[in-house]
Amino acid sequence: MKIGLDNQLSAYHIAAIRIVSAGIVLSPIAVNAIKKIPWRKRWLVFLSGTLGSLIPAFLFCTAEESIDSALAGTLNSLTPIFVIGTGALFFNTKAAPNKITGIVIAFTGCILLLFSKGTMQNKELSYSVLVVMATILYGFNVNMVSRNLLHISSLHITAVALSSNAIVALTVLIFTGFFKLPLGDLHILKGTAAAICLGVMGTAIATILFYMLVKRAGGIFASMVTYAIPFIAIGWGIYYSESISWKQIVCLLIILLGVYWVNKKTGNEKV
Repeated sequence: MKIGLDNQLSAYHIAAIRIVSAGIVLSPIAVNAIKKIPWRKRWLVFLSGTLGSLIPAFLFCTAEESIDSALAGTLNSLTPIFVIGTGALFFNTKAAPNKITGIVIAFTGCILLLFSKGTMQNKELSYSVLVVMATILYGFNVNMVSRNLLHISSLHITAVALSSNAIVALTVLIFTGFFKLPLGDLHILKGTAAAICLGVMGTAIATILFYMLVKRAGGIFASMVTYAIPFIAIGWGIYYSESISWKQIVCLLIILLGVYWVNKKTGNEKV
């Protein structure tokens, strides 16, 4: 995303290319996979692609126009919190006291993180909220897949979801004028290549693996992969000379403490 934004592409272009490239790669599989998905489940598969990939792609790319990638990656660690929250609100999942405590801790870390720089402008704050919105959608999608699509192949879900949503993304590319850009320009080529790589590796392949993990280990455990994302994001932030203070590291640790507390076993509870 950062490479694309640094090479004359807009957030809409990067997000749309990401989904289109993922859809193209998976389209040969989708042709046969859709026949194996019951009619009554197909709209849920499309919705899964919209909530779990399409909309978050645009939210993240738009956010990174104003905030550091390290901050975006750190906020992404809230995903397990919203798996619990959306599960309780929309899927009748019981929230144990330790989960409520963990949510409070994580949100405290999140609020502190948003103001950790001390000079954050209203624009930066509003763009940070976009990342939080994306993690809410992630949480809802994990619950939906766990509840309604558990017996459908992860590969089939991903292929159909991303291929169908690629049509929407292609429409965005057309109406935002991507094909009117000087596509032979070196900067445009570099940004486009980065977005395609993001789509193939970070969306197509990663989504298949994630859905496999959801099915085998459960939604809450699968969402815990976000433990690692902040550290990788901070590493890239350091590489790109972003401003990362000790306050941000402390806030990250508070968020991860909340995530740990949410997933902590109590009594005979199974995570």
